[in-house]
Amino acid sequence: MENKQRENWGSRIGFLMAAAGSAVGLGNIWRFPYMAGENGGSAFILIYLAFALIIGISIMISEFAVGRRTELSAVGAYQSINRNWTFAGVLGVLSAFFIMGFYPVVGGWALAYILKSVTGLLSDPAAIGDAFGAFITNPIEPLIWMLVFLAMNIAIVAKGIAGGIEKAGKVLMPTLFVLLILIAARSVTLPGAGAGLDFLFKPDFSKVTGATYLAALGQAFFSLSLGMGCMITYGSYLGKSENLPSNALIVTVMDTSVALLAGIAIFPALFAFGMEPAVGAGLVFVVVPQIFAAMGGIGALFSVIFFLALAVAALTSSVSLLEVVTAYLIDQRGWERKKSVYTAGGIMVVTGILSSLSLGLMSGFTLFGVGIFDFFDILTDKIFLAIGGLLLAVFVGWFMDKKDLEDEITNGGTVKFGLFNVWYNLVKYVIPVAIAIVAVMGIMSIEQTGLMLFGLAVIVVLAIFSKKL
Repeated sequence: MENKQRENWGSRIGFLMAAAGSAVGLGNIWRFPYMAGENGGSAFILIYLAFALIIGISIMISEFAVGRRTELSAVGAYQSINRNWTFAGVLGVLSAFFIMGFYPVVGGWALAYILKSVTGLLSDPAAIGDAFGAFITNPIEPLIWMLVFLAMNIAIVAKGIAGGIEKAGKVLMPTLFVLLILIAARSVTLPGAGAGLDFLFKPDFSKVTGATYLAALGQAFFSLSLGMGCMITYGSYLGKSENLPSNALIVTVMDTSVALLAGIAIFPALFAFGMEPAVGAGLVFVVVPQIFAAMGGIGALFSVIFFLALAVAALTSSVSLLEVVTAYLIDQRGWERKKSVYTAGGIMVVTGILSSLSLGLMSGFTLFGVGIFDFFDILTDKIFLAIGGLLLAVFVGWFMDKKDLEDEITNGGTVKFGLFNVWYNLVKYVIPVAIAIVAVMGIMSIEQTGLMLFGLAVIVVLAIFSKKL
């Protein structure tokens, strides 16, 4: 398995675009703006930024360091340092795999809405909500778009790190920024847009409660693609001369910039047309098209731009998730890249079909009280990712050699990182407690007890048996 030269990023900018692309996903566009508005506008944003800079960057540095130190993806990285921790890597791969159970479905919706924007979707604003419901419950149409979206992922990852993921990132990430800036520029120039900017950026500290801190911490953690092996895997392809703390900072700033741009693109227009903010799929597939419909003739163009941006954000994230599973098969099973990608992608086709059908044709079929789409979503969002991040912090803080970490993060003493001891103590003592709170709150919020127990049981079973993997 070790006889082949490991792939590497071709350039620093290529790696940064790919890593930022992994971090930037659907949550930046449909979760962040709404949460900011609901939790006191810029009061929430300031708390979120503090958490992203302190906890998000610290965990990202940890993931990069573990990946580059071992030159292995999630499972092999943990296993090579401490065999008892193999399960933490397996949990990361499983998380990536489960997220890819539903993510391509939503990515497919975004692709479909690029076309729908110019084929009559906006002609009757009152029917947009019903049209979305009819589309996602249709047994065939969303499946076709999901397959197109997955095929794009498979094509990119099959071409390798420098030739596929890096090349795609260099095109997709600048495209995403340009598209969001175009919509934001239109949004803030609408009459009445100021109320939306107030909603987003005017601090209302009276709305700040313990729940606000929890929401900000959860958003900072989840929006950076942490806890699922993506950054360990991407870090494993990094050259030894790369500055890990600096790279982690740049990726975090880019991720946060996209979230803020999405807020500026959506909320001023929302308020200008007197609409209510919604969260999740309802915001981007129902409320946002209604905004574009209200803009008249030019609205179709902005709708195309918006859904193109959404599809790009989904694609850059899903590519990194497919790579986590692919890298596991390459590193641990010794498979060729193409065989790994096609096998993983083939299984994801099946899970994607089941997820899509669970919203319509198979809506009567449930696992632990939820449909298949929600099964994958809840397990990863509420249990696996937070526990994966918690395990990483404990592993780095308590089971890795401090001198090895310092050597890795300072590139053998050639890169200055004056905050090393601050970082180390954060990862060892503070961050595990912070993430544990997010994990406990997420687990407690699951209404289906059977599903919650199943998710926890999966982790326990992995801990017992994964040394054999």
